[in-house]
Amino acid sequence: MVDARGLHSFVCKKAPGKTIRHHSLNDLIARSFSAAGVPVAKEPTGLSRSDGKRPDGLSLVPWQNSKALCWDVTVICPLADSYISAAACDAGVAAELAASRKELKYVGLDGRYVFAPIAFENLGVPSASTRQLLSDLGGRRQNDIS
Repeated sequence: MVDARGLHSFVCKKAPGKTIRHHSLNDLIARSFSAAGVPVAKEPTGLSRSDGKRPDGLSLVPWQNSKALCWDVTVICPLADSYISAAACDAGVAAELAASRKELKYVGLDGRYVFAPIAFENLGVPSASTRQLLSDLGGRRQNDIS
């Protein structure tokens, strides 16, 4: 079924496009780490949340304060009913909300890891934490090149 606004493919959890966007972004993040000389594991075992889900990736070397970094990617639609009122205020607000929700889901890591939520609006706007992580990776890559 397609809704009157044509948003179903953006918000339906079973829509193939949503899964493809998620996997593509996760692959891009993993390749960015590799380009910066940071080895990673995708879908690491042993970091499961209480609901059995696990983060999308984990650095295999310390990232910050002798802790490895783990991340989880989320792609959200700012036009979905749950985000539209906040998204109407400013670009990127929906990504920020999604990043905050993702952080709450991984609070159980108990400080053993640095957690980075990777949140993108499917209209192209990343969250501030996503921009910061990508900037940090770029800085590490520049240091390796220099």
